[in-house]
Amino acid sequence: MTRILITGSNSGFGRLAALSLAREGHQVIATMRTLAKGAELRSTAEDEGLPIEIRQLDVCDPDSVEACIADPLDIDVLVNNAGFEVQGAIEQIDDVLMQLQFDTNVMGPLRTMRAVLPTWCERGSGVIVNVSSIAGRVAPPYGGAYSASKHALEAMSESLHFEVSQLGIRVHLIEPGRFATGFQDNIVNPASWTGSAQEQRALAFRNSLTSLDGGGPPSDPQAVADAIARAATDPSMPFRTLVGEDAALIDATKTSMSFEDFETTMRTALDWHD
Repeated sequence: MTRILITGSNSGFGRLAALSLAREGHQVIATMRTLAKGAELRSTAEDEGLPIEIRQLDVCDPDSVEACIADPLDIDVLVNNAGFEVQGAIEQIDDVLMQLQFDTNVMGPLRTMRAVLPTWCERGSGVIVNVSSIAGRVAPPYGGAYSASKHALEAMSESLHFEVSQLGIRVHLIEPGRFATGFQDNIVNPASWTGSAQEQRALAFRNSLTSLDGGGPPSDPQAVADAIARAATDPSMPFRTLVGEDAALIDATKTSMSFEDFETTMRTALDWHD
């Protein structure tokens, strides 16, 4: 039985991935910063008799990481899913906000990977799945802090792949686009954000983004959970996996032309002009 530890499992992609993998028969260690937020996952696991163990883990606390991952040999797959977004104009992002963004989205995965890698390298096996974003490839306006953290996660993951692939360890990136989760509820804004001209312009931009996936509601996040589950268990999965029509369209457009042409194309497609 494969033992899979997932961070940020109380909601969104993490919770869905935990359930999907457990339903496939894998032993899931679902972790979260606040155990009380795992009540719904615990209830579902009990009702269905799923092999899910819930543990407390704050990826920003080195002691918490050490306590949660005390025995790396007891884990076969690590899924770094915990994260949040700071939204604001670059000029509004102070040191505290940027450090908070990177502590969770970059240092968090680094801490958990550092906890397992030495032992896994000796063992000669292990899988790391890092949940990134299309923002890890393309930086949107007013998402500079979040996108910077995801670009950093992608760089770290790519470097790690070259360092450990010959030791039997797989590394994967999952890059979702826009999906219906509670992620938006956890966005943190600078104090000067509300009512600012930057906020109004950001709202116009985000509204225009819906045209990339037909203008309808965000897609079902189960697609991302399925991609995480495949990466965790299928050696044939590619290093990077884009999930969502919007993510695939944005990436294909950007990689096929110069930055200047990409900007013109996207402004035209989104009808987002100054």
